[in-house]
Amino acid sequence: MLRKYFFPDVMYNSVQDIDVEDLKKHGIDFVILDIDNTLVPYTSPVPDEKALSFLNSLTQNEIKFCFVSNNKLKRVELFNKQIGTYAISNGAKPLLTGIKRAMRAMGAKRENTALIGDQVFTDVCGGKRAGLYTILVNPIQECESRFFRFKRHYEKKIIKKYNSCRGRVNND
Repeated sequence: MLRKYFFPDVMYNSVQDIDVEDLKKHGIDFVILDIDNTLVPYTSPVPDEKALSFLNSLTQNEIKFCFVSNNKLKRVELFNKQIGTYAISNGAKPLLTGIKRAMRAMGAKRENTALIGDQVFTDVCGGKRAGLYTILVNPIQECESRFFRFKRHYEKKIIKKYNSCRGRVNND
């Protein structure tokens, strides 16, 4: 069960470490992205230069992307204002509703779509349940709410198991 739902296909330290050309080699034409702690810290209301650079590299490689966030509409709209891509707030990951809406909006199929996020129990699990290629990145910011610290404790155990089974983490 751990491998089926909670092990990402690949793991990176950050989105900046993802080789976008490698995504194309894996047949990825569409990417669903989490926002908070994946692209920017929770405390950053708008995309920073690093996030914009990564999103630009997706565009340059003809990979369409959209955002699916479990955060509120106001936060997602503010973040997306400068970018203007399709974005879903209150995405309810790991449920499939937001993920499927995003795929329909982009015209994506599961075999050519990746989901990138920082959480095992929402992003990876939701992506796996949808049959997507999943990429886990380390969270940008520590010190979250008590609930997140609780989840992160168990995520670390899963990641340790993933690393021992796979024997690799890209771009250490």
